[in-house]
Amino acid sequence: MAIRLVVAEDSYLIREGLVALLDGDSDLEVVAAAATLPELQEAVSDHAPDVVLTDIRMPPTGTDEGIRAAEELASAAPQIGVVVLSHHVEPEYALRLFDGGAQGRAYLLKERVGDLRQLKHAVTEAAAGGSVLDPQVIDVLVTARRHRATSRLERLTARETEILELVARGGSNRAIATTLSLSDRAVEKHITSILTKLDLPAEDSAVHRRVRAVLLYLSETNG
Repeated sequence: MAIRLVVAEDSYLIREGLVALLDGDSDLEVVAAAATLPELQEAVSDHAPDVVLTDIRMPPTGTDEGIRAAEELASAAPQIGVVVLSHHVEPEYALRLFDGGAQGRAYLLKERVGDLRQLKHAVTEAAAGGSVLDPQVIDVLVTARRHRATSRLERLTARETEILELVARGGSNRAIATTLSLSDRAVEKHITSILTKLDLPAEDSAVHRRVRAVLLYLSETNG
């Protein structure tokens, strides 16, 4: 039995190209095509497809309609697979797509749509409850993790990290010394070491370097 698809894409040429490509395979059947999120929602309601193949951006807002559709289906019709297409590598949308679970979800770059084999693989996996993530998105996520792993914060010892956290919480040297049962001099030495290891501009004042260290800590631990 052919996998039944609803295709959602606001570009007429791309939409018609996808329909022609998919309908040309006997294992696939396009039951409806949509150009906007409301049209997609109506098509899903009318046809109950096995898989939705959708662009990320469509009217009415042209932002994240495809992801929103996937999120809606995850709760309303989890049996429907979703394949999301994107012009660019957008890891944040990929993470949103898989946030509620990877089952029946696929994320591909639009450059893959000319290759029926890759597109069919994503559709088939989504229909079967599997998942597919574009290799380029994986590369970006791995690179981001690698950069995080080599953060300047990794240069700090456990004690220095603990002290920097207390600095970020607004602690004075005296308060930190009391909290950690250290001498004021020991805290000063730790903070000097922290500022040196983080490669903060030596020409800045001590106060400014301290602020820079806190901003770095907050950006790295909350990014």
